Amino acid sequence: MSGTFTASKTMSGYFSSPFPRRDAVGVAVGNVIVGGDGPVVVQSMTNTDTADVDRTVAQVAALHRAGSELVRITVDRDEAAAAVPKIRERLERVGIFVPLIGDFHYIGHKLLADHPACAEALAKYRINPGNVGFKDKKDKQFAAIIETAIKHDKPVRIGVNWGSLDQELLTHLMDGNQANGSPMTAQEVMREAIVQSALISADLAEEIGLGRDRIILSAKVSQVQDLIAVYTELARRSNHALHLGLTEAGMGTKGIVASSAAMGILLQQGIGDTIRISLTPEPGGDRTREVQVAQELLQTMGFRQFVPVVAACPGCGRTTSTVFQELAQKIEADLRKNMPVWRKKYPGVEGLKVAVMGCIVNGPGESKHADIGISLPGTGETPAAPVFIDGKKAATLRGTAIAEDFEKMVGDYIEKRFARRTAAE
Repeated sequence: MSGTFTASKTMSGYFSSPFPRRDAVGVAVGNVIVGGDGPVVVQSMTNTDTADVDRTVAQVAALHRAGSELVRITVDRDEAAAAVPKIRERLERVGIFVPLIGDFHYIGHKLLADHPACAEALAKYRINPGNVGFKDKKDKQFAAIIETAIKHDKPVRIGVNWGSLDQELLTHLMDGNQANGSPMTAQEVMREAIVQSALISADLAEEIGLGRDRIILSAKVSQVQDLIAVYTELARRSNHALHLGLTEAGMGTKGIVASSAAMGILLQQGIGDTIRISLTPEPGGDRTREVQVAQELLQTMGFRQFVPVVAACPGCGRTTSTVFQELAQKIEADLRKNMPVWRKKYPGVEGLKVAVMGCIVNGPGESKHADIGISLPGTGETPAAPVFIDGKKAATLRGTAIAEDFEKMVGDYIEKRFARRTAAE
């Protein structure tokens, strides 16, 4: 990592990021701006057969309601391309205008040419320079996609992936490295090939006539250190908007930890304008999990605010009851479920801070720091739960309905505080 942390004399300066946000060119993707002065955008991808309109519409809607601001869909054959305008129409019919990104490999040039309604319905095209075409067809087919994008005024993501890297370019760099006495390791040559593939393709797209404000770059790998190295170099050598993602991140906690570690470091350096957490879902698992993780990463780092923060203690020998755990889980689930409606009804509600604590040690203090908080009785404590609102004790709950009573108080607080703000504005 380049740069050093220098503490300033002011408290705000001391805790600020040591790296300013990179000045990437802004790209309009439908109604969303990626790069420029815009926030880091959350995106995701469906895993349905795009030709299955019903299932794809349902999953796009679920991802968008969970907070995905861009959704990518696979366009791999004629049936899928033909389905895209139907999917777009069905979504708009129910009030969902999330930009759709078409993911093209191998025959994207042909599908876009044969299905102009698909080309028009998509908000962006994603192409892979490693498989857009081979040998003498490569530049021709790449150019055909770029020309289609220009015709329909669509941005393009040039997405390099080390699993399908341009082998001619890699071989050329490997041969040159060997001729120079191998000053770089094979891994370093691989990283350079990934960066060059993205930049060479972007230069070609601009030569054809696609503006830089219509180009997003990505360079995905599956190892944390490789991702950090590749994107750091890509950001140093260009000012294109960048999409971050650790490809094949894996399942469960492994995928979450690896993605967060890599992208957290890059985001802290000001690198990255849109992100996707590429989690392998459990069989029958919820695809929206990747959206939630992306939001939590950005919110935890202080870049964006999506849902109210629920502070809850980890538990110890003083909290042998599971009441506080169950209440914290339920409060967090209810807040996330209601956010799509509340965000429209109560502007600013995503900044709410709720505390659900388990005993007297830190409970009252944490609850006072929150907008509304409850300190539940720990093992052996008096069966009473003080509730604090805006730093002051507002009530003490007792009995078997403490959880339900507190949930109601949270709802009432949101109604009074944020409805009042809306009326004042």
